[in-house]
Amino acid sequence: MLRAFPEVARKALDLRSLGQRVTEVIGGRGTHPVSAVAGGLAAPLDGERHAALVRLAEQAVPLAAALVDSSRDALLAKRDLLLSLPLETHYLGTVKDGALDLYDGDLRLRAPDGSVFDFPEDDWGKYFEEETTSRSYAKPVYFRHPDGRRVSCRVGALARLNCADRIGTPLAQAELERFREVGGFPCHQTVMYHYARLVEMLHAAERLAELARDPEILSPDVRGIPQGKPRRATAHVEAPRGVLVHDYDVDERGIVTRANLVVATQHNILAINDTLGLSAERYLDRGDAELLNGIEFGIRCYDPCLSCATHRLGEMRLEVTVRRGGEVVRTARRV
Repeated sequence: MLRAFPEVARKALDLRSLGQRVTEVIGGRGTHPVSAVAGGLAAPLDGERHAALVRLAEQAVPLAAALVDSSRDALLAKRDLLLSLPLETHYLGTVKDGALDLYDGDLRLRAPDGSVFDFPEDDWGKYFEEETTSRSYAKPVYFRHPDGRRVSCRVGALARLNCADRIGTPLAQAELERFREVGGFPCHQTVMYHYARLVEMLHAAERLAELARDPEILSPDVRGIPQGKPRRATAHVEAPRGVLVHDYDVDERGIVTRANLVVATQHNILAINDTLGLSAERYLDRGDAELLNGIEFGIRCYDPCLSCATHRLGEMRLEVTVRRGGEVVRTARRV
């Protein structure tokens, strides 16, 4: 899309550059910041870095709003693709008093019929079930519903918007309403993950501006785990890919001695497999190049990391075998 819409690409690069500068202010460098420790940050913000953060935050909102406007138009111009991979699933995301939140609040399961079940983050172990399979190194995660059902969930940007009743910043709330006009609620259109990321990006810019002006951001109390006492520390956050759970044992020095991570792609892997089937069916009668690109297109919906892994369009080595009832009906290769 960025090749076809250079104005979108330019605005995206501008916002990415600003985001890297924000990370440098907070974490010392734009990639792999060095300020995080178990339970918080290594050191609080000082006055000079705080002033720089405020300046950048004030620039972020209009940049994000302009990018959303351009990107929305580009997506809606391809409405046939935007609504091409419908997949009805459950969704898992974080809410605080019903509003979208990325790092605080309860976890919410949204069923396809719109009903919800909320539970505290510390209770994740009661409901998440990891499973090994002989077909993949990935360990799918199922959700054990209190009513006894065992369901799979999608996580990430689309899931977060489906789980939230509303968004607590005005520009993002207005964009959420546009989003739901296009995709419905809950939205089961897989390609709408891309639109959902735009809504979240705008919300993140607005929240950055709010938090940068909050005096509490200068608090010297930046450690969440008391030193000198071993403990188990469990928390979750909404990573770009979706719900991420970290479960640690921490010694008296704050050193992690045991770690268990339940990552977002474990939730999404079953839906990704179903999406591959939908993509293969959609492009089955096309040429090899279209079929292979269609498969990549379905994968790219789910998260930025997988998107980068397939992003060398037309160059990634790929072999596809399509079976129906166990019978091979089509193969395609790119080497």
